[in-house]
Amino acid sequence: MKRGLLAPGSSTLRRLVTEAKVELIPMKSLERAISELRPGSHISMTCSPARSIEDTLDECEQLLNAGHTVTPHISARMVQRHEHLVAIHERLVELGIREIFVVGGDADPPGCYFDAIEFIEAFVALDDANGAEHRQVDHIGYTSYPDTHPFITTEQLHDALHRKQQLILATGRTAHVSTQMCFSADQIRNWLKIERASGLTVPVHLGVPGVIDKTKLMTMGVRLGVGTSLRYLSKNKKALGKLMTQRSFEPDMLLKPLARELDELGIEGIHLYTFNQVDATEQWRERTLG
Repeated sequence: MKRGLLAPGSSTLRRLVTEAKVELIPMKSLERAISELRPGSHISMTCSPARSIEDTLDECEQLLNAGHTVTPHISARMVQRHEHLVAIHERLVELGIREIFVVGGDADPPGCYFDAIEFIEAFVALDDANGAEHRQVDHIGYTSYPDTHPFITTEQLHDALHRKQQLILATGRTAHVSTQMCFSADQIRNWLKIERASGLTVPVHLGVPGVIDKTKLMTMGVRLGVGTSLRYLSKNKKALGKLMTQRSFEPDMLLKPLARELDELGIEGIHLYTFNQVDATEQWRERTLG
């Protein structure tokens, strides 16, 4: 008999699956994806280099009006000047958004901020200009890379991870990191143990692909810059074989090996990369919680 993902006593995993954030991408399939959401979903709305930060915030407004909770991604390198930052902040105030997720982004050349650290420094200074009691954003999420990054060294990733934590927590805000896609539970476990031992204290949200057709996962993953994680599959015959014998990737493939260590590792959330394939992922969630 096949053992389910939620074995007896797995209360932490049940909570994480229930409360998982659903990532959406502002592209042609977004309207359909929104129609497939469960009522009152928590959405993580990405910032596409092919569109603008304003487009992301417009989509956030639509989702808020539909009764969802939304965390917009802000791409640091897409902010053109200080006045642009001020306008973004004013829009966040208008929408009542209190949590943002900051990414460095791929805009080349960058605007006035080279990376997420420079943006966070400028953003918290602006947000606190009238005193901490009047700030708009009190939680900032940011990225982490268990499976490395194609253009940034491991040492630089480590330093940035801890620098962002220091910057955000020093202001009295809360924070979390979400992991970029990685298909190796061992890699995630080992990376996180090293970073915890080095002083990473903020909660980790595990970035996991939703139920995605394997062809879609490969093509979209490369398109959106997670080729490093996908290349792990080509090096790991066991993982590659498991994926290739199935029509789609399911979150169980990554969650099961980590299920007993979630509390120990400080994994307090799940970030579902749906690539706008929401319906299949929500069906998986219903089966899992059933």
